[in-house]
Amino acid sequence: MWGGLFTGILTRTWARRLAGIALVVLTITLFLLNLRRAGERAGRAAERLENLEHIHAIQRQMLDAASHRPRNRDDLLERLREGGF
Repeated sequence: MWGGLFTGILTRTWARRLAGIALVVLTITLFLLNLRRAGERAGRAAERLENLEHIHAIQRQMLDAASHRPRNRDDLLERLREGGF
């Protein structure tokens, strides 16, 4: 019954044209929504990359500071006497 009613409606020219326009609108809407989601994903990926670069810069500074630290108490005393801190 529903199939016959649907087929009967689609035999009219204006109904076919309306269905075609509805499909075009639906396709464009889905494309725009997908484009928005892709932009959001790209933004999140860029933010993650910035955070990782910031973290790596801090870790490099920490490693650099650790490589210049005094090795033992005698080196520490010597540095304090020379005013190295």
